[in-house]
Amino acid sequence: MNYIDTHVHIYSPKYNEDRDEVIRRTLENGVNKLYMPNIDVASIDAMLEAELRYPGVCIPMMGLHPCDVKKDFEKELYVMEDWIGKREFAGIGETGLDLYWDKTFFEQQKEALRIQIRWAKEKKWPIILHCRESMDETIAIIKEEKTEDLKGIFHCFSGSLDQAKEIIELGFLLGIGGVSTYKNGGLDKVLPEIGLDHLVLETDGPYLAPVPHRGKRNSPEYIPIIAERVGDLTASTVDQVSKVTTENSNQVFHHFQS
Repeated sequence: MNYIDTHVHIYSPKYNEDRDEVIRRTLENGVNKLYMPNIDVASIDAMLEAELRYPGVCIPMMGLHPCDVKKDFEKELYVMEDWIGKREFAGIGETGLDLYWDKTFFEQQKEALRIQIRWAKEKKWPIILHCRESMDETIAIIKEEKTEDLKGIFHCFSGSLDQAKEIIELGFLLGIGGVSTYKNGGLDKVLPEIGLDHLVLETDGPYLAPVPHRGKRNSPEYIPIIAERVGDLTASTVDQVSKVTTENSNQVFHHFQS
């Protein structure tokens, strides 16, 4: 069985004590690629160090997380734009909107998102979207900015069936993680209706661990747990989940295959 974790912060300090062990167990569990979303300028060095240490396994992206959009966000974006001019990345992200933690800089979040959408279109790289408590607002901006070259993943999807259908209509994929295993996660009402064709798997480690690890540090080695749950909800075998989600991942990140 081969899997891909399309969204994991394996460079996070929360893995500093045992990162080698985590990656060893992850590979043993058939998870062969870990796509790493960047969050801010301060996280770039650790992310690129992980790429260097685990070549072909840990794959970097470049972007500014909406929770890290502050007054000086343009300075952060300037540094990131310089990076994407110097080398290839698997995607732009994680970017998006967040109305859960702090609404202070929401207008700046929208501006930062539009700038990063422009990068994604120019580079023809996928964009990785964070949309906590802001699904409709994020969909609206993607609709406004949509061109044939704009594709990507709505990471950590936990929205409604109607929202899922809108996202699919836009040509985007849904990132499915640990929330799918939660009793009140809501995906039991969505995934049976849409099947596997528009899904990729992710952990968002170290956050949002699946049951039975909920409340503890998440890990990319738990992707098979998420795959099993997705199989249950889509009436698919784990083999089918592995095959289709891996194909979807490879397709969205097709320009950066190592």
